[in-house]
Amino acid sequence: VLYVPYKESFLSTIPCFLSKVKVLCSSVWLENIRGQDKEAKMPDLQAAVNDFVIKLKRRQVEGSQASARETAVLLRSVISQQRVPHSNQAVSLIGAVKSVGVQLIAANPVELAIGNIVRRVLHLIRDEDLALATTGVEALNVVVDSDDEDDTQHENPSQLSAAALAAANRSTLLAPSLHNLLESIPGPAVASRPDSSGGDSEGKSKSVDKNSKSWKLKHGVIEAINELLEDIDNCRSQIAEQALEHIHQNEVILTLAHSRTVMQFLCEAKKKRSFQVFVAEGAPRYQGHALAKELVAKDLQTTVITDSAVFAMISRVNMVIAGAHVVLANGGVIAPVGLHMVALAAHRHAVPFVVLAGTHKLCPLYPHNPEVLLNDLKSPSELLDYGDFSDCMDGGTGNSRLRVVNPAFDYVPPQLVSLFITDT
Repeated sequence: VLYVPYKESFLSTIPCFLSKVKVLCSSVWLENIRGQDKEAKMPDLQAAVNDFVIKLKRRQVEGSQASARETAVLLRSVISQQRVPHSNQAVSLIGAVKSVGVQLIAANPVELAIGNIVRRVLHLIRDEDLALATTGVEALNVVVDSDDEDDTQHENPSQLSAAALAAANRSTLLAPSLHNLLESIPGPAVASRPDSSGGDSEGKSKSVDKNSKSWKLKHGVIEAINELLEDIDNCRSQIAEQALEHIHQNEVILTLAHSRTVMQFLCEAKKKRSFQVFVAEGAPRYQGHALAKELVAKDLQTTVITDSAVFAMISRVNMVIAGAHVVLANGGVIAPVGLHMVALAAHRHAVPFVVLAGTHKLCPLYPHNPEVLLNDLKSPSELLDYGDFSDCMDGGTGNSRLRVVNPAFDYVPPQLVSLFITDT
């Protein structure tokens, strides 16, 4: 509605009217373009989520480090493309991350590193929101101090600022629960005095403040996720830097199966130490064979033994070094199958059992939690050839006298673990 003053001719209002219509149409057009761009991005994001879910279901992403890294990259994309409201921005980001995280965890429940990264990102969002809230509290404190020096006509705004400051301080001192961290804290606009230029400029300043806060929150979280990705990429090298503190001259080290973290740890110690490595072959996938080849290529003296020979050879060993699939909250370790037997042998002969694990493998869940699946069953073809045992199998009728179970992991209780070495 264009207001026309009484004594003003109608023709003189036409240029003003047309200019306002032009500005209005331009703003509507820009909003439509932005909306179309964001709508175009959302299917791409959903397609990326679906592709990663399919990869996890088909077990095409193997290893805790690869799963953790791809999860962090995907959640970074979710946060960068998430549209956040002017209020409760952290709640919006947390909801988006949770909805994607539930799909990823359900796709491969055995890979607990995925849930670890989802929880880590949620913690980063709450941390960043709390940091912004603390910054707002400090700004409120500055406004309160400046208001104390003003006239008595500004007494009510000062009282409101003091009340907001007290409420914010109380919320900061509370336990770091989700409710307390996301409790809305009044921003600096509560204590600001009305501008002499009128309500229009005040509304613009509030809009700018909200947009800048939204940008700061997402930018801070994305920067934190980038740091998390750097930690995941560098965790093996940071663990390997500690090798010389634990491996000494002429020692005998025992390991089982193939772990890239253990491989890098041993190679780092080889630069200044001379020692021998016993490698249990890790049947039925025989991953120890690949590890033995790599160690020999690095000029390490290596001996391959069968898994059943661990008890026979453990008395010659000075230390057992093993990788981990995940470390649970009670200190128990989910590790490649066969390591529980090695841990028992080491405990029986008082040999230190050392576990190498990055912080992305530290899980806050316990073995009795229903969402923790301690094992995964692999293909029976790794144990038996169907052609040689076809007469013992039913071919799918359910009446077979021969069954094959091929678990992938062992659970090592915490009392059998001597030491954890992490990237921190």
